[in-house]
Amino acid sequence: MAFDQRREYLFLYTVKDANPNGDPLNENHPRYDGDTAQAMASDVRIKRTIRDEWVRGKELVFVDGKPKSLRTRFGELKQITGGTKSREVLRECLDVRLFGATFAFDRDEKKKKNTDEEPFAWTGPVQFKWGRSLHSASFEFVQGTAAFATEKKSEGKGTEDKQQRSFRNEYLVPFALMGVYAIANQHASQETGASEADLEKLVEGLWQGTDNLITRSKNEHKSRWLIEITYKEGFNGKIGALDDKVILLDREGNAMDRSRQKALRSLQEVSLDVEALLKAINAKQDQISSIKVITDGELKIIQEEQLKGISHIEVR
Repeated sequence: MAFDQRREYLFLYTVKDANPNGDPLNENHPRYDGDTAQAMASDVRIKRTIRDEWVRGKELVFVDGKPKSLRTRFGELKQITGGTKSREVLRECLDVRLFGATFAFDRDEKKKKNTDEEPFAWTGPVQFKWGRSLHSASFEFVQGTAAFATEKKSEGKGTEDKQQRSFRNEYLVPFALMGVYAIANQHASQETGASEADLEKLVEGLWQGTDNLITRSKNEHKSRWLIEITYKEGFNGKIGALDDKVILLDREGNAMDRSRQKALRSLQEVSLDVEALLKAINAKQDQISSIKVITDGELKIIQEEQLKGISHIEVR
């Protein structure tokens, strides 16, 4: 049964000596805002993190991360679900129910006029804003030697190994506290069939998936804090951009200039001011059904006692 209460989310996670989201068109340099020096992560990157966690948990997803054509994947899903029609098959996929999908074969295949493969597009109930660090970050260029030497052509002898190994180049962010905003729209869920249980899996996928980003470029991604605001049935508004309602300060609660922000290297150096968020929540208190906070207990919240008074807090 589709969920019928709107939600808003703010998720915070740290990145240390890693790459939050490399840009393949810029030598995999971490995505960033050139004016503010904030590190950035696309909504696609965030959804991939969630999907990967779902795949580990044996959830059925449409985009499973493996290189294959749409026709091949659709054929696999028909076998798994026992369905034949495009809508009924894709509705069985957790990522489609939450994130939506566009389903259409190319023009030549459409000529077959197979009604089971009718094209459609669903807007996902859950929409993510691009993630940004809550501060200006620094970006480091690192070089190292590769594990093997490259080959060189030798006149009359084909190829032979060079005596010196090649170099590898990479970029990393020494430290960043990333903020990601999302909204769950109950109206879109009526079409995709996203349920309350699906939204619970969204939160778990986001939290656990971030902690499970254990690769060379993503190691030391750590979930820190998440707030979920659930509105009463029938409410169609929002606070919006919850990441703009929090301010990162130093440990003593003082503002930091850009140089100080770029020099940050640990969560123990900062504190989070959520006063603007609390004011926004208070302004909509009559429309709010519940507030849930998940924390790892490491991030210092300046207004923590006020937050405890209006929310259920879970420490992980």
